[in-house]
Amino acid sequence: MRLDPGIRTLLTGLILLFAVAADAASSGVVQRDHIEAELVARTVSAQPGTPLEVGLRLLPDPGWHTYWKNPGDSGLPTEIAWTLPSGASASEIAWPYPGAMPMAHLINYGYDGEHLLPVTINIPENLNPDQPFVIRAEAEWLVCEEICIPGDATLELSLPVSNQTPAINRQAEALFDWADGRQPEPVAWPATFSVDGGQLSVQIETESTSRSDQWAFFSGLENLVDHSRPGTVTAHDNRILVSQALSPFMASTPDSLNFVLVDEQAGRGYALTASAGGLVSTGDGSSPPAPIGWLSAILFALLGGVLLNLMPCVFPVLSIKAMSLVGSAGQDQRGHGLAYTAGVVLSFAALAAVLLSLRAAGQAIGWGFQLQSPWIIGILIYVLFALGLSLSGLFQVGTSMMGMGQSLTEKRGLSGSFFTGVLATVVASPCTAPAMGTALGAAVLMPWPLGLSIFVALGFGLALPMLLLSFSPALARRLPRPGPWMETFKQAMAFPLYLATVWLLWVLARQTDANGLAAVLLGMVVLAFGLWLMGRRDHSPSLAVARHTAVALSLVLAVAAVGAAARLQPQVNEDDGERWWEPFSTERLAELRADPDQAVLVNMTADWCVTCLVNEGVALNTEAVRSAMTDHNVAYLKGDWTRRNTAITDYLAEFDRNGVPLYVVYPRNGGEPRVLPQILTPGLVVQALERL
Repeated sequence: MRLDPGIRTLLTGLILLFAVAADAASSGVVQRDHIEAELVARTVSAQPGTPLEVGLRLLPDPGWHTYWKNPGDSGLPTEIAWTLPSGASASEIAWPYPGAMPMAHLINYGYDGEHLLPVTINIPENLNPDQPFVIRAEAEWLVCEEICIPGDATLELSLPVSNQTPAINRQAEALFDWADGRQPEPVAWPATFSVDGGQLSVQIETESTSRSDQWAFFSGLENLVDHSRPGTVTAHDNRILVSQALSPFMASTPDSLNFVLVDEQAGRGYALTASAGGLVSTGDGSSPPAPIGWLSAILFALLGGVLLNLMPCVFPVLSIKAMSLVGSAGQDQRGHGLAYTAGVVLSFAALAAVLLSLRAAGQAIGWGFQLQSPWIIGILIYVLFALGLSLSGLFQVGTSMMGMGQSLTEKRGLSGSFFTGVLATVVASPCTAPAMGTALGAAVLMPWPLGLSIFVALGFGLALPMLLLSFSPALARRLPRPGPWMETFKQAMAFPLYLATVWLLWVLARQTDANGLAAVLLGMVVLAFGLWLMGRRDHSPSLAVARHTAVALSLVLAVAAVGAAARLQPQVNEDDGERWWEPFSTERLAELRADPDQAVLVNMTADWCVTCLVNEGVALNTEAVRSAMTDHNVAYLKGDWTRRNTAITDYLAEFDRNGVPLYVVYPRNGGEPRVLPQILTPGLVVQALERL
């Protein structure tokens, strides 16, 4: 049948119009690294006064993914900024429920494959039908595999305006159906939660019992739960119970909790809100109460910093500062006190910034982390050894500056006080004074500005005694006047530095082996030779060039010796016949706790922790404590944190601690554990064991 030419022209025009309208429902695909993005609409036109469903279509490469609104252990959620015609407005993203995306030891939440993030556009009534409805979106995302690549695109969608009911965009229909199917259904089921015992526990009263045994829980709040430690979700008698370990970065208990619960068997999601309180924890009770508040942590940090001055590891550096005070008796010490305080506080802030940044990036580290590196230990050995040689008179830095005027001398002195504060911080970091562990444990759980302030308070506490001494005129008048005796005093102050060097050499030997120790000892000899050359005077330019070359070469060889030692691993002692303790592991602790007649003592220690070593020698390794362990059937587990150990770092975090020592006793019959003080005596330990 032949069509009338007029009708045929009309049909052709309608077909072309429909094709243009269908094409207008899509903005076109934008290609970026490992992903393509597109702005699509559910209908082929916009109707005045009728909400319009649009969405950001994302298609990552195979193996790549983007993120949900709570990305989990790492990542960033996708963001969209809209530019709309006058009177129009856009809703928030209606997030489809995500899937779990394992990445190494982390668990992230997001989407792989083609997916859609839907948004509703509210359209005003007074649209001009002669002009298209133009939507612009600035989209930003993070697409990840083993690496992550940020991306962005400017997308535009132009739709014709029609007063008729708009037709469905068939090209995007399946994507919107997918998003609808994964849209969590808001339900008003009564739900409560608690954060007692180091666990998030959520209790939901449902309208009917679900027979599903495959549930997934997705917290809407970041930094609330430890995503890498999967929780449990159980359903029974119209009640669903959720339990998951809290995140070590949780700052405070929220007033309410928004979360998504997914019935994975039925493929349905539910959006709920739980209120705080009224719930008994379903955890095992093995963790302490919630972290202390910010003000309490500041006070604990200040007190711990002051007490840190009494720890043996700080004595060598304090002797240098004491020598400086005596050597400048009668002069105004306030500038030196402020410079020393600035060195301590800024160094604590720098260490804290590195620690908090690494932990935020997923690294399992804690206070004293830098001394878990043989590189740092080796450099500290050289620094303390060189300072000792300087005090012993082998060489003197800055002699050529002595005649350059009083101002330069004072500047050099203030810089010396500043770097004495820096050295005091580095040497003090292995120690944990009373009250300090509680403060540091709270610091890593708080937002970084609050956590950083706690570390600054700790540093100020360490510097406070010297600062007060420098501002005390009465004390300055009582200091002995400089004289010939100062040379003897200076040389005597070298011996605490030599003792600290011996201690660090022992720590290095435990981190590497005998070959590593020999390499650093050889480096010390080379360093001493270079420093000796540095103190020599030259009578000709050629000798000066040769001396400077030899000094530089000795420094290079000394650093190379540390590098050689750092590559070695500690030797394992196969003869454990005399060892009366067991190496710590979470599996062994769980096995011992499963025995109702067995009590446990856990000791978290490190060879660079002087407080730990003193406690072991004075209390734990005594005959009285050993007899008490035997008499009361107490197993002794010892965790060695000398080198990095993720299991030990996680265990410390369970007790809101970020450094060693940590001593925990577990009673029989699964009773709640108790943390012992950081300074031990035999009587205190025996009494604690008797109570088990």
